[in-house]
Amino acid sequence: MSSITDQAFVDEDSTMDIDRPVEDQEDPFLQFIDYAKSVLSPEEDEGKDDSNGPGWSWIVSRILKTCIAYSSGVTSAILLSDLSQAWNEQQKIGASRKRPECINLLKKKHKRTKLPNTATIDSIYEKNFLSLNSVLEAVIVDAFLLPGTNIYMLTLGDFWSSNTIDLYLHRRFYNLADRNNGILKKGREVCLTGCYLRPASGGSGYPRLLPTEYLVVMLDEDQDDDAMLLGAQFCSDSFSSISFDAVNQGVSYSLYARIEWIGLLEIQGKSGSLQRKQITLVDNDGARLRFLLWGEQILLANLFCVGSMLALDRPFVASSVDTAIETCGEICLEYGSATQLYLVPSIQHEEQVSVALTQNRHQGSKLLNVLDSSQGLKVSQVTLPCDSQGSVDFSNYPFQTFVVDLRDKMTSISLYGGVTDVIRENTAEAIFSLRIEDTTGAIWAKLHFVNFWSLGRLGLGHTVHISGLACSMTKQKRLEVLWFEKDAGASFINVSCLPALLNSSCLHKLSYLSDLSSQTSSTHICRVRLDQIEHCHVNTRFSHAICGQFVSKSPCGTVECNFCRSSCDAEIVRSFHLKITLADESAKVFAWCTGQTAAELLHISPDEFYELQEEEQIMYPSSLENERFTVALVNCRRQGYGLTGSLIEGDDAVMWEITRALKCE
Repeated sequence: MSSITDQAFVDEDSTMDIDRPVEDQEDPFLQFIDYAKSVLSPEEDEGKDDSNGPGWSWIVSRILKTCIAYSSGVTSAILLSDLSQAWNEQQKIGASRKRPECINLLKKKHKRTKLPNTATIDSIYEKNFLSLNSVLEAVIVDAFLLPGTNIYMLTLGDFWSSNTIDLYLHRRFYNLADRNNGILKKGREVCLTGCYLRPASGGSGYPRLLPTEYLVVMLDEDQDDDAMLLGAQFCSDSFSSISFDAVNQGVSYSLYARIEWIGLLEIQGKSGSLQRKQITLVDNDGARLRFLLWGEQILLANLFCVGSMLALDRPFVASSVDTAIETCGEICLEYGSATQLYLVPSIQHEEQVSVALTQNRHQGSKLLNVLDSSQGLKVSQVTLPCDSQGSVDFSNYPFQTFVVDLRDKMTSISLYGGVTDVIRENTAEAIFSLRIEDTTGAIWAKLHFVNFWSLGRLGLGHTVHISGLACSMTKQKRLEVLWFEKDAGASFINVSCLPALLNSSCLHKLSYLSDLSSQTSSTHICRVRLDQIEHCHVNTRFSHAICGQFVSKSPCGTVECNFCRSSCDAEIVRSFHLKITLADESAKVFAWCTGQTAAELLHISPDEFYELQEEEQIMYPSSLENERFTVALVNCRRQGYGLTGSLIEGDDAVMWEITRALKCE
């Protein structure tokens, strides 16, 4: 993309005018976030490392989720209640006095990251349910035989629960539960998935877990017994020592390697019924092999994370030809009927991140206002997790991240700002470049979609919140910002188009039309009436149902989306292109809109309007004179917007777009 630089640019701070609060003071939406954060972070905790509290992005995402659920509007009480309950549930742990002592001792040195899809034992009791792909990170509290049988049972606890639960051990692990030489004993950590729950019934009174083949034993290299096990059993074989001739003669291998990459789910076979996952392993000599999981085995991947060490005892050795895998090697490993897995999890590394001075200037957080040296430096840095490559995870960063703060090796970032441009990349993949601007500057971010654009209609000047961004440095020493729709934690919300925004007075402040400025970059909520109807322009046009942008016919006769640059004959809907004058007691503004917003203003659908006689179409707007609405307005023609011309719609002279409208009762 030669016309786009991915370097951020920074605008100079404008002088604040305290007598004009609507235009120059902070976005009311951001003000409420700071207020909510102060409620969830009591004053007595201000001097502590705030990285243990709710992250800024978590609060925003939760508020937006609630707004989507309550489309008719929310109140401050509703939002604070939801935030408080959600945060308490996320942080809730069982009382330590009820937790078995062996778990309390392990918890002190438990530093690894909690796996995705982890379910707590307490939650199993509360819901009386456990999904098949849930993960249990458990500690063995007891191992025993059911009286009068040879059936092994494990009593499991975890670091977040006060309850324990019993598991019927699968017979493939019975040798590990041997009372003399086994390692499945009290105090041993295990991870398991693919569990079926036998719910509590009148007979047993307690839920139990049925046997699962997908159990991994956790090892600790700092423990002498575990270190001896790894040294004695797994350090003599390497990937280069594997021989098909030896395998055919019954030789088995015990291998030790680092998990380098965990692939996406693949579908095999013409019927698409066979699932597969590839995991790349690297041994101590730097050799690589693929470890393949087939069918239901793919659940095992839930227990792995990149950077952890995996010990494979007696893996099935297969030919890459037989497994239809494209690789220069001839050997692949599989999870066979005799395979047992041990995992040395990667330790959660942490990094001290200094709080940028921009936070004090641009964010009204009470925690940062104490940076004044006269009051003592209470909060100057926070501790954030990072991976083995040094990438720092900002998903729980306590404060808002601005464009000017972006650096190399930052992951799980969220940005809140205005859209100043979006274009489709010239590639077969669904990749779009978005230019987002906040009070400190603007930057391009590449959006990678799973299939196609899925964010709905997006226009210039719209305010958005995007989370799950990652920063890296290119070979040309430029900062590249990426977003992948498939990634956990990736979301994109168009705040300007939220129906709840208009009815949620805690998230906006009403503006007069006279307060609007050609330099404004936020979404304004105004109460207006429809005026000068004789100058109203109503047209119906076809738009692309997926992205909401207008379409046109190509020279060859096909219908193409002006934004996506793709053929969309089967995906078009009739839509309005409305230009109308809005007025209040202070001023008048000429604005435009399309889609559902225009239909709300006109009280008629585009198809119904199109069916009217031409005379009726001309006369119809006259019935709307002085109708009153609450509207959301954005500046779609600000200088610097639409650099590529990709989202310029309608008449360039119309500066304001109505992104949402609600009739005043």
